[in-house]
Amino acid sequence: SQAQHARHHCCRMPPMSALPAVAVAPSSLPAFRRFAVRAPGLLLCGALAALAIGLAAGGWFRDNGISALTLAIVFGLVVGNTVYPRLARRASAGVDYSRQRLLRAGIVLYGLRLTFQDIGHVGAAAVAIDAVMLASTFALAWLAGTRVFGLPRSTAILIGAGSSICGAAAVMATEPVVRARSDEVAVAVSGVVVFGTLAMFVYPLLYPFAVSTLHWSASDFGVYVGSTVHEVAQVVA
Repeated sequence: SQAQHARHHCCRMPPMSALPAVAVAPSSLPAFRRFAVRAPGLLLCGALAALAIGLAAGGWFRDNGISALTLAIVFGLVVGNTVYPRLARRASAGVDYSRQRLLRAGIVLYGLRLTFQDIGHVGAAAVAIDAVMLASTFALAWLAGTRVFGLPRSTAILIGAGSSICGAAAVMATEPVVRARSDEVAVAVSGVVVFGTLAMFVYPLLYPFAVSTLHWSASDFGVYVGSTVHEVAQVVA
């Protein structure tokens, strides 16, 4: 009957060639195949990182305290909004692996550089000052960002982390935790770069005032700069 024919036609499975292809997760592939799939993205990230490290090692960027991490983030933002959409089909697996696995491993290795001897060398007073500055700056960024300026929660957290901890590195470490968007990361990194750069020029002008009026020593002013300027490279500059 026509009803039976129609029911048979609707329930019949389409041929395999007509089914959409399903992407296979790289983690389910053999080791060599996983590397081959991730290689284009790893090479892209490695090239941007090498370029950032090379430029930050000398010249204008070193003299002005622009770290390799800050340059790498800027390069990533530029590439991600220009040529990356055309490369995403082949490079996304490696870029995702770098962002999720290698970035977290790098943060752990970066932390291993700090020893208890380093902490003991700066003294308990400096550690206490840093703790107070970190907590108060992060709290101020959270409250002002969400309640005064109406920023999204994730954006306020990124700005607070970058301003109170260690600049762009803290922003990148916080980004996967709060699942922030790329534009929110760009806002937080821009704040670190802009205000950190201003601090490099303004703080030296404040040194004579701190010595003559506040009777600070060079060590006192160094603690103040290290506690309030975002990036380590900017503090050194």
